[in-house]
Amino acid sequence: MAALATALMAGTTLGADLRILTAVTGGKDAAEHELFVQELEQHLGLDIEMVKPAADYNNVLFTSLASGERYDLIYGDSKMLPQLVEQGAVTDVTDLVAGSAVLADVAVIPQAEWDLFDIEGRKWGVPNKFEGGTLPTVRQDWLEEFGMEAPVTLDDWTEFFRRAKEEKGAYGLSLSKLYDIQGFMSAAGVKAGYVLVDGKRTIPYASDEAAEIYDWFGMLSEEGLLDPNFTTNGSAEFRNLFMTDRVAAVTYWDAWVGLFNNIMATDHPDSPFEAKGVAGVPGPDGDIILRRGDASLWMIPANAEHPENAIKFLEFWHSEPGYIMGTLGVKDVDYTVTADGGYELTEQGQAHGMDHGSPRVASTTWEPPFPPLPGVEDAQAIIMEHATTEYLPSSWAEAEAIVHKHAFPAMLGETTGAEAVAAMRDELLAAGLIDE
Repeated sequence: MAALATALMAGTTLGADLRILTAVTGGKDAAEHELFVQELEQHLGLDIEMVKPAADYNNVLFTSLASGERYDLIYGDSKMLPQLVEQGAVTDVTDLVAGSAVLADVAVIPQAEWDLFDIEGRKWGVPNKFEGGTLPTVRQDWLEEFGMEAPVTLDDWTEFFRRAKEEKGAYGLSLSKLYDIQGFMSAAGVKAGYVLVDGKRTIPYASDEAAEIYDWFGMLSEEGLLDPNFTTNGSAEFRNLFMTDRVAAVTYWDAWVGLFNNIMATDHPDSPFEAKGVAGVPGPDGDIILRRGDASLWMIPANAEHPENAIKFLEFWHSEPGYIMGTLGVKDVDYTVTADGGYELTEQGQAHGMDHGSPRVASTTWEPPFPPLPGVEDAQAIIMEHATTEYLPSSWAEAEAIVHKHAFPAMLGETTGAEAVAAMRDELLAAGLIDE
């Protein structure tokens, strides 16, 4: 901790008026990113350097901070925020936000978005966009072809998966490890991550209740309905299977319901493909448990040279011109403005799916110039009704590896769910990662 604080204080002087490290905001490739920065400079009247690593963003972020490299603004998420606050790596922006007529406006950034990353009543970042969640997503066109309604129970899901295998030669379900089986674990009423029970740390995915769901996945594997590569898949792998008729359902972000439909309509206009978000399986009490994503944030490092310019950017980002850049992208590249002041997407803009870092803004009053991508609003409504954030303290990384270690064999049908959760609990307790 002391080493990071020292490195931050010893950072080198900036050359630009505003230096930003970003993961998602900006152009879709290097050429467009350069144009994106140029337009930002025109809007803000600043010399801007916006660094967007091609890969391994978190490693780049933490390495940069540890080395003392100076940025005025960094992109991250609420999961990493407690560690950065503890290390003294980021600035408390509570007063800066309160002094901004834009950022303090709850119509611009609703209080519910701030609540996602509140630390003892203080603000250590500013939301980048409205944060959605993950949910099961199905081939709606297949459901209709099979004459089936959207699955509700685990038996419904099993029948849909069997029909997909029989009639399409496809897997029923593909995942990336346990990301995100929450919609199915909901059937047992258990939530991912840690849950505090009377102050004691528990991991519901290691509970007896979870065992039956691991057994259900094991049955899917035995019938060839679960993609066996889920233990090593990344999201790109299951997205590809979904868009090439090789799997009936995936579990992914609500925004991707629209992106799936947009990509297929653009690249394969004659395809009957239709993705649809579906609520998880009701639990014993009738409630559905889904996952709300960690808030994506802009944070001002403790060694920022131009925090006032960081605030200037954030106020722009949460205004109509910023909304246009975060959604549509670069003027005359992703979109053009018509004589009557309307907007038209270019071919490139259509391919980019109106996402240049903020596909859905936090504002409750701004009306986007184009309707939402097909299926997004319904999926978002499901998330807002059923999803909550997960509690993932720093010990979760170690605990998650243990959960994976024992869950995967059960989900592949190699062991039972009861054996898996018993082994999880023994190892988690021995490592001091749970209290009961």
